[in-house]
Parts: sequence; C-alpha cells; structure tokens
Amino acid sequence: MSEASHEAVVSTTHDDAAVVAAALAPDNTDAMTTSVDGETVTTTVTRDSTGGLTATVDDYVVNLTVADAVAETARDTHNL
Repeated sequence: MSEASHEAVVSTTHDDAAVVAAALAPDNTDAMTTSVDGETVTTTVTRDSTGGLTATVDDYVVNLTVADAVAETARDTHNL
C-alpha cells in the first residue's frame, strides 16, 4: 500500500514576480508547479512523504529568498 500524497502551497508577493519565478524554474523538480498572477508567485509541492515535502519546501524557500534578493538588487541597480 502506498502512502498518501502530501501537498504544500507557498504563495509570495514580489515587485518582479515573473523574474523571481523564472529564476526559480531551473531548481524546481517534477514534484513542483509554479504560476505567476500579477505580483504573486504560487508554488505547489506534492511529495509522497512528510519528510520529503519538508525538505523540498525548505530548499524552495531558500532559493526563493535568493531569487527575490537578486531581483531586488537588479531592479535597484538599474534604477540608479
């Protein structure tokens, strides 16, 4: 018998949502789907185990933090 799937949805807002989502795309796995709606990036993660879900979401949040910081720095530098 297989385990039930576990799912997490992470929604965040960004001034450059499309840029942040594009920066995240190379690191996304087949267990992840990401969409952009205006200033919101929404990523759904589905994994077979709670531990796998936790690890994937943790990695995603780290990558998200870096992608947002890079997008913000690029925007601020461009506006100088």
